Amino acid sequence: MPGMIVFNVSLSCAHCPGGVAGGTASTDPYEEVAGSLPPTSLTPKGHLVVAVCLGFIGTFGFLNNLLVLALFFRYRALRTPINLLLVSISASDLLVSVLGTPFSFAASTQGRWLIGREGCVWYGFVNSCLGIVSLISLAVLSYERYFTMMKPTIANNRDFGPALGGICFSWLYSVAWTVPPLLGWSRYGPEGPGTTCSVDWKTQTANNISYIVCLFTFCLVLPFGVILYSYGSLLHAIRQVRSGSSVATRRRDQRVLLMVVTMVVCYLVCWLPYGVAALLATFGPRGLLTPEASITPSLLAKLSTVINPVIYIFMNKQFYRCFRAFLNCSTPEQPSTVKTFSRPTKTLRTVRQEKECHMSNPAPSSALPTPNSMHKSPQRANRVALFPSNRHSAASHTPTAHTPKPKLILVAHFRE
Repeated sequence: MPGMIVFNVSLSCAHCPGGVAGGTASTDPYEEVAGSLPPTSLTPKGHLVVAVCLGFIGTFGFLNNLLVLALFFRYRALRTPINLLLVSISASDLLVSVLGTPFSFAASTQGRWLIGREGCVWYGFVNSCLGIVSLISLAVLSYERYFTMMKPTIANNRDFGPALGGICFSWLYSVAWTVPPLLGWSRYGPEGPGTTCSVDWKTQTANNISYIVCLFTFCLVLPFGVILYSYGSLLHAIRQVRSGSSVATRRRDQRVLLMVVTMVVCYLVCWLPYGVAALLATFGPRGLLTPEASITPSLLAKLSTVINPVIYIFMNKQFYRCFRAFLNCSTPEQPSTVKTFSRPTKTLRTVRQEKECHMSNPAPSSALPTPNSMHKSPQRANRVALFPSNRHSAASHTPTAHTPKPKLILVAHFRE
């Protein structure tokens, strides 16, 4: 019996609604901590509205992200390093829909938190970690594109090493910043009207404030700075090579850029209000945020789990083509038989190589293969050298040892 009493006390929640302390019901749903505030709740109608919103977010967040994962594993064409990073984001959003939203939905229907202190701590840790994973993954995605643009060699579209490394970094980085509240640096507790849990934004102590400042700096401001720098440099590079690239390449690069910029903007629309509300709750006057003002940013943050998959499918032609094939139970259409480079950086490198070729070869000769050589060597038939020399003059001259060899070769690899 004494052991049971100690066990019950260890699971008590003096700072959670309905918790007990020392086996005695607490008159205050929050423990008396310097700087903390008791929660203010919503009206029954307000809780109903929040429950409806959470039900919508949880249902469509689960279905949309599950669809993205199903498309990725169903169609081989989607299994690229870039898409692997997108799948990591989708996986974290799916876990939020499974491990987080149902509990806040149930709490909103009852108007109070239902699973006690340990459930509140678990909910706050899981949702904070998965939210940071999404933002860090977007930063890694932007840096991967920027780094590929600056590499002097053509990247291998089948090299999953950097993508896997970026995914591991995103998850480990997020865990590193969400474990400290479990060890005593700040803590997890109820937020808003008491139907969700997160980092304790309201306790105005040095221990708590220092963690919130670091969390805001390293998990929101720093990743967003990486995103702005990477995509800003990428946009500048695309504008530089716009005159020297084909129309199809420019359109593809613009679509990719539009997709990632839209992802970042939507993510900020969803998460920036939450960050601002957290800072106001920490540094602002007591009682500044009403229950409605505190729960709205939380709903916007959870809405990102619904928005991201929509961007992947309807703004990414590759995903959208596979999505239509998935609905029709058919094979996705092949846009062309030539495998094009998947990154805007290839356009930049091609233009640079063309300039070097024209400077070193003012009058290049033709190097078109003959039909016999193409018939004898199937691999050679896939390599065609194209040069701006006159067609008739090229036919009348035979390459010799003194003829300068061309330096630019456009290689077309047929799909498997």
